[in-house]
Amino acid sequence: MPTLSLPTADSSLEKFSTSAPKEFPSQADRPFNRIAYAAAHVVPNALADNDPWLDTSVDWDRTIAFRRHLWGLGIGVAEAMDTAQRGMGLDWPTSLELIQRSVEAARDAPGAVVASGAGTDHLTPDPTLTTDDVIRAYEEQCEAVEACGGRIILMASRALATCAKSPDDYGTVYDRILGQVKEPVIVHWLGEMFDPALEGYWGHTDHFDAMDVCVDVLRRNADKVDGIKISLLDKDKEIKLRRALPEGVRMYTGDDFNYAELIAGDNEGFSDALLGIFDAIAPAASAALAALADNRPEEFHEIFEPTVPLSRHIFKAPTRFYKTGVVFMAYLNRHQDHFVMVGGQQSTRSIVHLAEIFRLADKAGLLGDPEEAAARMSRVLSIHGIGI
Repeated sequence: MPTLSLPTADSSLEKFSTSAPKEFPSQADRPFNRIAYAAAHVVPNALADNDPWLDTSVDWDRTIAFRRHLWGLGIGVAEAMDTAQRGMGLDWPTSLELIQRSVEAARDAPGAVVASGAGTDHLTPDPTLTTDDVIRAYEEQCEAVEACGGRIILMASRALATCAKSPDDYGTVYDRILGQVKEPVIVHWLGEMFDPALEGYWGHTDHFDAMDVCVDVLRRNADKVDGIKISLLDKDKEIKLRRALPEGVRMYTGDDFNYAELIAGDNEGFSDALLGIFDAIAPAASAALAALADNRPEEFHEIFEPTVPLSRHIFKAPTRFYKTGVVFMAYLNRHQDHFVMVGGQQSTRSIVHLAEIFRLADKAGLLGDPEEAAARMSRVLSIHGIGI
């Protein structure tokens, strides 16, 4: 197995030898007893002549190929979400093209599931906006997703968080939009640790007070809601909300710190999954979910256990930069030929952070080809003056 010199937190170097990867199935061979989505990343065209901070150029072939990889593992695609750098480099016109291409690709992929983010990110958040402006923006994106045959994930709105004067404004907007959708949607409550602009969502800075507003909206519109994804990185808050949901409304965990125990559940229920980390650990997630479906809970936890430290590291504060770790994992595992991100976001994490991802991914058995992963890690190290 290859050996590398990796940087440490004290600015020194230490030798690290890779280990043999775990042998996860390359295809799902049975249905799961949990619904599972991965919020999928996008692959930019690294050879495009553009201004990376300002322009978006997507490698559509590699981007769609990664979605086929997820579908083959029995994992649905949550399209054009924050993991795809929505609001952090990926604009609405490009997001819509991504949604259209993904929905079309799913048509010839047996069993493929895709749900797509509809929000208000083509609006510039401004206190002069009104709830009517937010409603019109939501309507535009929801109509666009439905027009291409897509299912909707109703994303949290920075514009609404900026202009709402009270919890009632959230109720007004969500009641109006949910009353118009053709099929039940997934509502996404994205916490401020993922996007600081969303602090105080639902009209309260206290999450439990916000939860009451959210539950009231869900109860009034239960027939138009498939489920809610909550991304607060707090298992107790997720469980509390899960137990308060109206009958028939699912909880989709967005907790990239505690997903294993939340998916496993307790004697009062369980969470389905809609997770950014499933992009990075898809083979392990598929194997774990298959074990759970086969009533092998010990194996489920055994597979997931070493992935949790990796996920917690990728999603450490500032959490909004987690996409860099997700894309780095895709690069290490040959899903793309470069470590480049939309908006130049590959620069948001340090080489020490990336080195720890490499160590933890190796420990979890998630470097599918250690020789190739080490070669790719070496190229990134050399950019930082290590090993040259």
